[in-house]
Amino acid sequence: MDRYFKTLGIGALILMVFASCRQSTDTESEEAPDPITPVHVTTVGDSSLTESIEVTAVSAYLEKSFVKANINGYVLAANSQTGKQVGSKQVLFTLITKEAKAIGNSVNKLDPDLKFSGISSIRAAQSGLIVQVNHQKGDYVQDGEALATISNRNSLVFLLDLPYEYTQLIKSNNNLQIELPDGQKLAGVLSGTMPAVDSLAQTQRYIIKVNPPNLIPEGLIAKVRLTKLNHPSAQVLPKSAVLANETEDEFWVMKMINDSTAVKINVKKGIENNSLIEVITPKFDKKDRIITSGNYGIADTAKVKILK
Repeated sequence: MDRYFKTLGIGALILMVFASCRQSTDTESEEAPDPITPVHVTTVGDSSLTESIEVTAVSAYLEKSFVKANINGYVLAANSQTGKQVGSKQVLFTLITKEAKAIGNSVNKLDPDLKFSGISSIRAAQSGLIVQVNHQKGDYVQDGEALATISNRNSLVFLLDLPYEYTQLIKSNNNLQIELPDGQKLAGVLSGTMPAVDSLAQTQRYIIKVNPPNLIPEGLIAKVRLTKLNHPSAQVLPKSAVLANETEDEFWVMKMINDSTAVKINVKKGIENNSLIEVITPKFDKKDRIITSGNYGIADTAKVKILK
């Protein structure tokens, strides 16, 4: 009998210990505070937002003139170097016929009234930049042979090979901005197009006229932006404020409903740029506070602490 009561007492003691532990655990669970996430907030703004695509164009000089020999003879003097800027009517080459070179001044000494020289001065037909020199002093040339090539500086254009799918887009972008590799920006005007499409690349060539303040080399690759959409007064938020699911077909923000609680608000996204996103719906109040950092991975309703 004593053994029975002893066993019963031990069992009761064990039950009391378990009950006490469970009560302690329940109390701790009830008293555990909700996690508080530190966040930064912002408000919505109104901004002009533009969505564009970036393509490339190559510089070229459309007008080139050839400096040609007008007699058969030798180059007596050459005043032309590649890269040299020349003016209209400037003497670039001096030629002498082989007969004059052989006879020299003998004829003039015999009869000064003949004024025989056999020398011809070759001048630039227009101002521009010498891009190629074919002959130098002492070379023998024939009548009509090209001595040098001059590019007309005023004929500089950028050639844009645009995918045909953007044909309608280019029609609304007559005035373009061209950005050079060094950051220089030029105003360009669409001046024409080629009536043919590259059969492989399916691109059509457009000509962009520019008026640069300084000399631009031929073959330079520049960036051209074509505007797709322009919303002059869009409701915008920083990109970090708008979250998306894995398939990016659902977007939302975390909006503060008081100083310590944020809730999930689904939004419809519009166009965007490098830093801002347009929020089409809903329309937020200018005083609404939207979380910009600390919003990733928190619950649909979350306790937060706003950092200054």
